[in-house]
Amino acid sequence: MAFPQTRMRRLRSSASLRGLVRETELRPGQLVLPLFVSEAIRAREPIAALPGVERLSISALLDEAREVVARGIGGVMLFGIPAAKDAEGSGAWDEEGVIQTAVRALKRALPDLLVLTDVCLCEYTSHGHCGVLREDGAVDNDASVELLARIAVSHARAGADLLAPSDMMDGRVGAIRSELDAEGFADAPILAYSAKFASAFYGPFRDAAGSAPAFGDRRGYQMDPANGREAVPEALLDVQEGADMVMVKPALAYGDLIRAVKRTTRLPVAAYNVSGEYAMVKAAAAAGYLDERAAVLEILVSLRRAGADTIISYHSKDAAQWLAE
Repeated sequence: MAFPQTRMRRLRSSASLRGLVRETELRPGQLVLPLFVSEAIRAREPIAALPGVERLSISALLDEAREVVARGIGGVMLFGIPAAKDAEGSGAWDEEGVIQTAVRALKRALPDLLVLTDVCLCEYTSHGHCGVLREDGAVDNDASVELLARIAVSHARAGADLLAPSDMMDGRVGAIRSELDAEGFADAPILAYSAKFASAFYGPFRDAAGSAPAFGDRRGYQMDPANGREAVPEALLDVQEGADMVMVKPALAYGDLIRAVKRTTRLPVAAYNVSGEYAMVKAAAAAGYLDERAAVLEILVSLRRAGADTIISYHSKDAAQWLAE
């Protein structure tokens, strides 16, 4: 029926009515907090490009993780910063490496905390690319996949709860699944960075992790931001290879693809609210251009509305506190 019989404002007239018919729920347990763990520091080191985010020692990581648990956040995702790098990124699968050590420490101290690990080579290679290089300087897909499988097994052996390959090499999910199964980790789940775009919004992360490519860029393996349809077959290939969850990264400019991937795969979908998206909000809030709390919660709700089951965000601690209030 048309106006005046139909008045859409009727159910917006009070907070109680708005709450009664609200379509999308946001809870702290749906959030994951990314954390940077460094071998080179003793406590905490602020990251200039990411206000409020720090590089952490193992002891500082444990303190941060206890706060995550206290706020009811769903889990943490670990990114390692090694003391030394080489062309192969061998520190990535070292059983005594920074991530392996961090995972063991977390699981000893907080056995119920969900620990996700980034499975990639970019933080560990001297050249900053997400795989090993051929003589011509191009990333060798198949040789890199073998190393990624080795990294995943080392993380599973350390006790990681969810393994997240972020490299965008073809076939890496199948290789990781096969190697995990062969090594006795058939129950270890995989969260695949299925639709990861070559985005301008990664800059602060690369500063934080020291993972910017020494030459060239990652457009030869990360997706073209102009391509939307391509995200669906990328995700479906990962599902066929054994992924248990899939991810779209970045988040804010890719809500259409979060929805498409969710509808097509019917698997849990994660959205990564990346460093540049976080930094933009922090900068605008610091300048007085917007209300940080209102903006952050609106962003996170929009990602849930688009279809994200899980949101990986540097805002997670603040958002959890605001939701509790």
